[in-house]
Formats: sequence, C-alpha cells, structure tokens
Amino acid sequence: MTRPHVLLSVAVSLDGHIDDRGTERFPLSNAEDFDHVDRMRAESDAILAGAETLRRDNARLLVYSDERRARRIADGKPELPLRVTVTRSGDFDPELRFWHCGGASLVYTQTARTTVDHLTETKTFSEFSEILDDLGARGVRKLMVEGGTSIHTAFLRAGLADEIRVAVAPMLIGQATAPRFVNPAEFPGGPARRFHLEDVTKVGDVAVLRYFPKVTSERA
Repeated sequence: MTRPHVLLSVAVSLDGHIDDRGTERFPLSNAEDFDHVDRMRAESDAILAGAETLRRDNARLLVYSDERRARRIADGKPELPLRVTVTRSGDFDPELRFWHCGGASLVYTQTARTTVDHLTETKTFSEFSEILDDLGARGVRKLMVEGGTSIHTAFLRAGLADEIRVAVAPMLIGQATAPRFVNPAEFPGGPARRFHLEDVTKVGDVAVLRYFPKVTSERA
C-alpha cells in the first residue's frame, strides 16, 4: 500500500508562535503567501486539520481560486481535495462551516461515535500511521497537513512527515502561553538530528523554508 506524501504547512512568528492568545485567528502571513498556500491545496489530494483548528478558526479547508478548481476538474480530479479532520473526543459543533461547504469530508476519531456522524463519513483510528494507510487506500497521494500544534507534533513524533513548509513572518508575538508549531516530544533522532533544508524563498515580507525531515543534513 502506498502512503501519501505528507506535507506539513505552518506559518510562525520570529519567536516561534503560530497564533496569539486572542479569540480570533492572528494573521501571520501575507496575501502572496496565502495564494501560495491555496496553490498547494489545489495540488493536494487531501487537506487535514485537527479538531481544535476547526473549532477555533471555523476552518473550511477549501481551494479558493476558481482557476485552480477548474484545472483540477480538467485533470479529472474532484473540484476540491478531500477535507479531513482528526478528533479524540468526537465532539464537534454541527454548525461549523466545515460540514456545509462543497467537497467530500472525512473524520478520523478515537471514539465510537461523533456528534457529526449524520453529516460526514467517520472512521476510527488508534495511530496516525493508520490514517495514512487508509488515505493511501483511498487513492490519496499527497496530503497537506495544516495543523494545529498537536497534529503537527503527532506526525513529526511518529516520523510520518515527508516535507515541512515553514512561512516565517517578520513579527514577534511575545506571549509565553501562545501556541507554537509543536509541543515538547521525543522526536526521531533527538535534538542533535538536523533536517535537510531544500530551499528558501522570499514571498513578500515572509521567508518560506522547505525542510525534508526524513533526510539528515550533513554538518558544515
């Protein structure tokens, strides 16, 4: 069985935060980078975000460009990638926009039932590797993971990420309890292991770094 290529996508401040402590999503990125993310979504077979991201941001995980959606159709793909979320509790607000937008959705849950069983397909899992096996069996070849912190941590801790895209925004959050890219964990290879840096791109005032975490970089 072929597992999908897993791309983790995140925007961080210079001091390593992905958001502030406010009730609304803090805009770290810029318009050019948002468009780049939209292009990557269009190139993916599935987009995944954790339950807490859906609750906090009321996220839809859509491709917004009409041209990109039309190109997907012309290439024989669904207009939108499969939209995926992961939950431990199974507790969702059925009014979230995620359930009522176009395109197929899928919930991986660690409970027998969820509050949205009537709105979408649900499937139980124990390990994140099982999610990749199931998505691969569904024909997903590229999976874009958009967070949040616990989801990115789980993929990296299990050694399941093939690529990390980090957009570094030129600002400081400065709040000790603001969320970060990952939580403390025991990652493969430990702190001495260096990822391979594939490239760095300037996107407006944002620096985009691409890392391949399964490839170990040589020390200078």
